[in-house]
Amino acid sequence: MADGRTQHLPGAAASLRHYLRGFVLSVLLTGAAFALVMTGALPRDPTILVIFALAAVQVLVHLVDFLHIDGSLEQRWNVYAALFALLVVGILVGGSVWILFNAQANMSHGMPMPPEAF
Repeated sequence: MADGRTQHLPGAAASLRHYLRGFVLSVLLTGAAFALVMTGALPRDPTILVIFALAAVQVLVHLVDFLHIDGSLEQRWNVYAALFALLVVGILVGGSVWILFNAQANMSHGMPMPPEAF
């Protein structure tokens, strides 16, 4: 039974270190993107590219530090599942945007409706 002593898990300190590192990096990356937009340090297009790059780095930080996904053999199925989910979301979002742009293009080339039709 319990004898009053606390038993620590072998990876508890490493896990706490991962969580703290992930938290600090996430706050810094979010703050950098926020500061970039609020200060207007760059023009619009480079700002968007830098924000996308910061977002990609933050996704990697979350995967490694919070979800503990690494290159080990045990984690391979988690990586495959995440990539498949990303593919499905990409197809859904990309297909929806494609359909909306085609619908807008087809609607704008039609005949204008007379005012009395409204």
